[in-house]
Amino acid sequence: MQIAEKLQLIDMSKKYPNGDGVAHIDMTVNTGELFTMLGPSGCGKSTILRTIGGFTPVTGGRIEIDGTCVNDIPPEKRPTSMVFQNYNLWPHMTVYENLAFGLKLRKMPKEQITSEVERGLKLVRMDGFAGQYPDQLSGGQQQRVAIARSILLKPSVLLLDEPFSALDAKNRQQMRHELKTIQRKIDTTVIFVTHDQEEAMILSDRIAVMNKGKIAQIGRPEEIYDHPVNRFVASFIGDMNFIGQENGEEWAIRPEDLLLTPTDREEAKWMGTVVSVVVLGRSYEIKVQVGDREMTSNSPRMEGQMLRPGQRVKLGFRRHLVFKEDGPEALAYEENGHLSQEEKIPTTMTSHSFPKPGIFAPVSIEQ
Repeated sequence: MQIAEKLQLIDMSKKYPNGDGVAHIDMTVNTGELFTMLGPSGCGKSTILRTIGGFTPVTGGRIEIDGTCVNDIPPEKRPTSMVFQNYNLWPHMTVYENLAFGLKLRKMPKEQITSEVERGLKLVRMDGFAGQYPDQLSGGQQQRVAIARSILLKPSVLLLDEPFSALDAKNRQQMRHELKTIQRKIDTTVIFVTHDQEEAMILSDRIAVMNKGKIAQIGRPEEIYDHPVNRFVASFIGDMNFIGQENGEEWAIRPEDLLLTPTDREEAKWMGTVVSVVVLGRSYEIKVQVGDREMTSNSPRMEGQMLRPGQRVKLGFRRHLVFKEDGPEALAYEENGHLSQEEKIPTTMTSHSFPKPGIFAPVSIEQ
């Protein structure tokens, strides 16, 4: 069964007088999807969101919602609703009045407004706060009210512009979980903008990674993380160890794929010195000096607790990416290798050996 397309951007461009903006954006968001636009500040993600909402006019291309071009439709008449990072609640209105405001503009009967507001407050777990004013609420509570207000308008597409950026870590974590729960309950299409990689990975059905006004890659979170298409995506999503090679290639290894084994033998290759060991809860973050490079490994607690600063370790890895060109647009090629049985690092997955410290040249060792 084919998934219905809720939103389409077709060769869409928005250029500002200074030359900034986005150009030739092609993007499809499916019905019921939580789609995230992720990227560093200034990459154009909020510009795209504002063009979808009608707050910023496009300079080229088309925006279609439910198959209808909305380019010339003003924000208040588009089938969208936006939640801003600064909440935008009316300070002189109670929570009830903030939620009811948009419904009154739509000439909804009073009894129905009361019922809808009660439903909205229950949905965001704010029962009992109807008579409170915004300045009596915490940041997380204000954001819940802002989300409820947008949901009650029943938009075809709900737009969220970095809504949790002003919250502390604990509230951000809680609101992420609640947003996903709410989105599943109401089964609406959500477009979420953030620069927070963890947030995008937790929330999203799919992610569009943006860089300098262009979409670098679109895919499911696991696709983006495990199979980045170029060096920018590999470096922006999660942590990565980059290692230059004598042949001009560059290898990229995730910290969880970097394997460490304590050893008393001073070998000529595959060796490093533990610099620091930090407990992260379920795992250890271990910094290792390898030649003139410091590398990071995330090891399970059972393995990490055996390591101490100054200890010599042998290194290997489960998998790696290879970049054959320089620059952020360099394409990635995935490679896997293995160690000989006598050198094999304890793991259920195959590994690839490191060359000697300071000189990172590919090594081939047959099983």
